[in-house]
Amino acid sequence: MTEKAKRRGLMLVLSSPSGAGKTTLSRALIEQDPETVLSISTTTRPKRPGEVDGEDYNFVDQATFQKLVDEEAFLEYATVFDHAYGTPKKDVEEALREGKDVLFDIDWQGTQQILQKNSSDVVSIFILPPTISALRERLMSRGQDTKQQIEKRMETAHDELSHWPEYNYVLVNQDFDEYLKEIKTILKVERKKRIRQKWLVDFVKNLMSQEI
Repeated sequence: MTEKAKRRGLMLVLSSPSGAGKTTLSRALIEQDPETVLSISTTTRPKRPGEVDGEDYNFVDQATFQKLVDEEAFLEYATVFDHAYGTPKKDVEEALREGKDVLFDIDWQGTQQILQKNSSDVVSIFILPPTISALRERLMSRGQDTKQQIEKRMETAHDELSHWPEYNYVLVNQDFDEYLKEIKTILKVERKKRIRQKWLVDFVKNLMSQEI
């Protein structure tokens, strides 16, 4: 068994106000890093144009979502902009055991729930927009929301921004390529932390048993 296979995976959480770029960055990281897999959330939100069930989200109705909550099938769940989102527990735990890092595109509510259950596996990054006007411009340019929905997201952004001190790392998304590089650097360092190198215990025992 190789070192890589013996490493326990980590949970990489990316959070930010809507429109700060975390989803675009998440997709780029998944494409470029074979050791990272995306946590596919279950949601009651309607599908947007181009989204695929089972790839972007697991789309369900409210009754099905509540059933999964009652069965404690979620690692975390929350209601955001009138729609419920949850992270399937089973898929995440299996990936971590296999040494895969699981990427979460979730808000501060979900982050807090995960930290309460398993803080040792979590590496959290909060993404700040360069300016508030840039945040608004991004929401408008992506063409996914009505004017009323954009205003609601902007009002919520102030509360979301207040949670930045709760994260391990805080980065400002000004230059996409540079920001993606910074996330990769964080991952590289976090993967080498002793707590995640499960193979080291047996390796050191064997080393110490050898004759000098």
